[in-house]
Amino acid sequence: MCQNITQDWWQMIDLKRFLIKVKKGQKFIEEGNEMSGVYFIQDGFVKVHKHWGEREMIVRFGKKGDIVGHRGISRANSLSPISATAMIDSVLCFVELDFFKTLLKTNNTFAYELMMFYAEELHWSEQKMGSLFQLSVKERFIVNLLYFIDHLGLDKDNVLKAELTKTDLAAYIGTTYETMHRVISEMENENILIFSGKRIKIADLEKLKLDFV
Repeated sequence: MCQNITQDWWQMIDLKRFLIKVKKGQKFIEEGNEMSGVYFIQDGFVKVHKHWGEREMIVRFGKKGDIVGHRGISRANSLSPISATAMIDSVLCFVELDFFKTLLKTNNTFAYELMMFYAEELHWSEQKMGSLFQLSVKERFIVNLLYFIDHLGLDKDNVLKAELTKTDLAAYIGTTYETMHRVISEMENENILIFSGKRIKIADLEKLKLDFV
């Protein structure tokens, strides 16, 4: 937001925004509640999730710099279609919805960048949904793991820069914990990755890529 707003709005943003600290496991958006504003992740890591029948489905993960709550912006419905929970202690910048809409109306660059973000998110969501019917669980996991590597990054030891449990991964790709556990064990036996606690180390990136070709 701050990178794409004209300078004459900076002072107003400082007056209107609120910094909020949330603890690991704390839910800051509740599915079905009135949507009062949007959040920008100043620091931390969060999951965006919703109910899929009786199961939880993780829609996406958000890292530093990402926006959360934008899915609740609608003319027809003011209720949030998602929940959001901090996966680690995080710092969020909250902006009330009316002020956020004013920024969009008065800052063309910001509106354009948000539109492009929506387009990219929609494109990935459609790909992710399509994979539920076209790919095996292992193939879906590989596709999403490559996506995580691209968007979250790896550290110097080739460990994914986000801690994810097998339960998180299962909820994200649309499978059960037991199936996720089996697939990860299979890939560990193939020396493609090493899963320790919540840490995913990529042992052989080229083999990971080739496994899906």
